[in-house]
This record gives sequence, structure tokens and C-alpha cells, in this order.
Amino acid sequence: MTAAEPPQEGARRRVCFLLKVRQEKLAEYRQRHAEVWPEMRAALAATGWHNYSLFLRDDGLLVGYLETEDFDRARAAMDATEVNARWQQQMAPYFEALDGAAPDAAMVPLAEVFHLD
Repeated sequence: MTAAEPPQEGARRRVCFLLKVRQEKLAEYRQRHAEVWPEMRAALAATGWHNYSLFLRDDGLLVGYLETEDFDRARAAMDATEVNARWQQQMAPYFEALDGAAPDAAMVPLAEVFHLD
């Protein structure tokens, strides 16, 4: 599959995105993610976020990865949950350059250029 081809029906698409955590908030951000609310974890799973991982570099670069059938649909389904609204409101101060957007709205998928099956 090339980047231009849509995934087959029922197939999961790999999604990777970047965000930037404020330098002064790194330790607190790590701690918050060591204790993600059970209802947030359940909502992510129920709305199609699979194999969701976050990686944080010491300079604040955050790399997110997930697999889903349809990222727009999965993000919209999460956006419709009450728990996500609470989580995004609490997470917004941790990030740089959101320009007023919620952190999940700033997740712009990177183009996949290679994958080793």
C-alpha cells in the first residue's frame, strides 16, 4: 500500500503525529501519563484507538503513534465523549503552539513513507 492508497475495509491504518510539550512541564506531563484515568483509557479503546503510544524526548518533542481504521472517525468519536473534554482541557497547558486548539485537534498525521511488514 502506498501513502495515496486508502486502507482496505477493516484494516488498521498507522498514524503518527508530533506535538511539543513545554520544557518546564516535562516531569509533570510524564507523571500525568503514568496515571491516565481508567475511563479515558476505556474511551480510547472503545472509539478505535489501538496500540496508542506516546514517546517523549527530553527537549519536549512528543511523538504519538496509534493504529485505527479511520483516524478522523476515531478522533470525532473521542471528541464526543465527556471524559475527553475534561482530559483535553487539563492537558492543554502542557503544550506549546496550540494556537487555542485542544491538543487532540493539533494532532496532524505525518505521511508514512515506509513500513516493513
